[in-house]
Amino acid sequence: MSGVHFPVPTEVAFAYLADPRNRAQWQSSLRRVEDVVGEVAVGQTWVDVTTPGLRPRMETTELTAPSDGGPGSWSERGTWRMFSAELTLTFEPEPGGCLVTPRFTIRGPGAFLLNRVSPAAVRSDLRRASRILATGG
Repeated sequence: MSGVHFPVPTEVAFAYLADPRNRAQWQSSLRRVEDVVGEVAVGQTWVDVTTPGLRPRMETTELTAPSDGGPGSWSERGTWRMFSAELTLTFEPEPGGCLVTPRFTIRGPGAFLLNRVSPAAVRSDLRRASRILATGG
């Protein structure tokens, strides 16, 4: 999946995207986030309340914060009934900001089709987050 340019340093993009409390601002499929347990760290959990009414339980599974303008990465796993999904974002510095590159996989019945259409939605959400941060969020 191709990356999305963010006009802010890697640390700023990382802090915004890794915090589930910000998710409903930039993720189009979310109504809200509930039951956030813990600080932004591996093991933090929350519930995404989606527009269709699904309520996957989410968990941060990897978190390597960028430092001194360097790269970073963040991963989450969500489960709902017979489905699981994993999203990893990598953060790389580049001129004028950083590049955020997603990797997204869904597992479960019918996941093949979902994996075909989801990359466009993920990139669209990241472009929205980039615009939010560009305007001072």
